[in-house]
Amino acid sequence: MQSDVADLPLSHKLWAWFETNRKPALLGVALIAAAGLIAWILISQQQEKQIAAGAALSDIAANQMSGLTPRSDLVSAYLKVAGSYPGSSAGARALLMAAGNLFTENKFSEAQAQFEKFTREYHDSPLMGQALLGVAACLDAQAKTDAAIAAYKNLIDRHPSDIVVPQAKFALSRLYEAQNKPDMARDLLQDVERGNPYTSLGNEAGMRLEELIAKYPQLAPPPLATSTNAPMKFQQK
Repeated sequence: MQSDVADLPLSHKLWAWFETNRKPALLGVALIAAAGLIAWILISQQQEKQIAAGAALSDIAANQMSGLTPRSDLVSAYLKVAGSYPGSSAGARALLMAAGNLFTENKFSEAQAQFEKFTREYHDSPLMGQALLGVAACLDAQAKTDAAIAAYKNLIDRHPSDIVVPQAKFALSRLYEAQNKPDMARDLLQDVERGNPYTSLGNEAGMRLEELIAKYPQLAPPPLATSTNAPMKFQQK
């Protein structure tokens, strides 16, 4: 015959267990409560950090538009936000903005260092493609052709669906043409043109493709063959 304990409702069974194991149970409840409180504090702090970082980044844009922040101070302002709020989405954007401004100032090695820092610190960011394109463009601008080709290919191979991949393919086609590899350049330009119809980049790729074929006629597609088995048409007399 089963024991009386087995016939008790579930709530009674739990309470009986709790009474038997009161001290360990209370300790476990206390630990769970403490862990929940710590998690809540960390989440709240993270949210506050994200809000503060976003506000700091917005302040830079507002001050730039109003003329309070001269262009020469933009890089230091962005780097300050990136350094003050590491790990935040606004901090990531600030780091990219600093790198981009360094690039436009023709400070390619410094820009490359910041783009590479982004790839190390924000490897899961949806903006990773932009950082990798930045690294490749910096190498390209410094005439480090082999390294630039490898960087463009790395972006294309690792992030084939990223929004910046067409730009990387277009840039890589130019480097292949300079290395006397017109067939590889043609393939990339065709990809860009087909994948980006009715866009400025797609149109530019199409024009560049025409120029490439004019320079290397052997790249032109073969003419369509006419069928010799077509039935002949006779006129009625």
